[in-house]
Amino acid sequence: MSGCWVRRDSLVKREQRTGNGEREVATSSGATRSPVASRPTSRSIVSRFIATRAVLGILLAILALPALASPRIGVATMQPGEIFFERFGHNAIVVVDPETNEAISYNFGFFDPTEPDFVSRFVKGDMRYRLAALPFEQDLMQYREEGRGVSVQWLDLTDAQATEIAAALAENAKPENAFYKYEYFDDNCSTRVRDALDRVLGGGLRRQIEGRSHGSTARSEAVRLASPAWWMWLGFDVGLGPSADQPMPVWRESYVPMRLAAALREAKNSDGRPLVLEEQEILPHRLPPEPQDGPVRWWPWALVGIAMGIAAAMLGRTRPRVVAAVALPFWILSGVLGALMLFLWFGTQHTYAWANANLLLLSPLAWLLLPGAWRILRGRDAGRFFRGVLAVIALGAVMSLFVYWLPVTPQRNVHWIALLLPIHLGLLQAFRARR
Repeated sequence: MSGCWVRRDSLVKREQRTGNGEREVATSSGATRSPVASRPTSRSIVSRFIATRAVLGILLAILALPALASPRIGVATMQPGEIFFERFGHNAIVVVDPETNEAISYNFGFFDPTEPDFVSRFVKGDMRYRLAALPFEQDLMQYREEGRGVSVQWLDLTDAQATEIAAALAENAKPENAFYKYEYFDDNCSTRVRDALDRVLGGGLRRQIEGRSHGSTARSEAVRLASPAWWMWLGFDVGLGPSADQPMPVWRESYVPMRLAAALREAKNSDGRPLVLEEQEILPHRLPPEPQDGPVRWWPWALVGIAMGIAAAMLGRTRPRVVAAVALPFWILSGVLGALMLFLWFGTQHTYAWANANLLLLSPLAWLLLPGAWRILRGRDAGRFFRGVLAVIALGAVMSLFVYWLPVTPQRNVHWIALLLPIHLGLLQAFRARR
């Protein structure tokens, strides 16, 4: 910017160029001075002050843009429903756009039952689930109609963390990235939410909850939540093997959405503050609350088993046909359940059902007793083969008690042993050879 400062006085001014191209101002006295030495006017001072403030304002606005653009992140937890696949509740990550205030639900629980291989995949344990991004209000419609409660835990994340998880979810929701192999206890809709939060926290969530445990197991959580549907409870309790009885840390326990919500309430963010900034109820829960956990008392099972075993042993002496008529459906059911457990072990990827000790109590060998039982119903002798198979089945039930005591692969099935062992021994006594 060229030019010279102009003083308002009575001196005669003139300009001349110096050798370096700068301008000097000469007064009537013949002295020269540089523009630096001259003083600015009040108008120029005001102009510069206004310009400086404008520049500072622009800089502050630019610095504030990331904070204004960071999304709001929440974890939505849906309470259990009444249909069997709703018994365990559900969850999703909610991302609120700061500009449009639009809330998007990132839901990892979508599957397509119309796929040609859906049933076969389900049976084999090779399920395909996917992440879907949809408006949160649309996601709430089903839960509102079913009377299931929904709450959102709004998280205290940094701007960078909130932006990172929103971008990662948007990328994950693309059709080419959305599908994943569903593992019921290890990789489901809830663990995907947990893992997404853990990644953005740099592994901080896992470090906080990995070392704590409530003593729960995959079996205890499964049978607890399935207990309102007796057949579902029975399937989990009979069909799960020893892998389902290993104590889980809170990290693994969070495969249940409600357990994850409880863990988030106790977690801290990267700055040491509570991770959950606010918890908001979106929909009230109008259904019965989720069942509470409690110890399995084996002695009522034992009383029933002993009573049935004694009754079978006593009636077998005088009324073997009655005992055979009652035992026949029991042996059919035992064979069906035993064959199913073998199939889950050797024919599927349901690893939590492998090496099931209940095979010693509910054996497929029971089907070999059916011809002998039919002969007894017709008033004939069942034969040595029948009694031999009956002895093998009873021996297997006795062995199940020793397997339960072994510390190698413990399985929490003492209540089934208490019920079925006396029954097998009573049936062995009822149909033993008469002299």
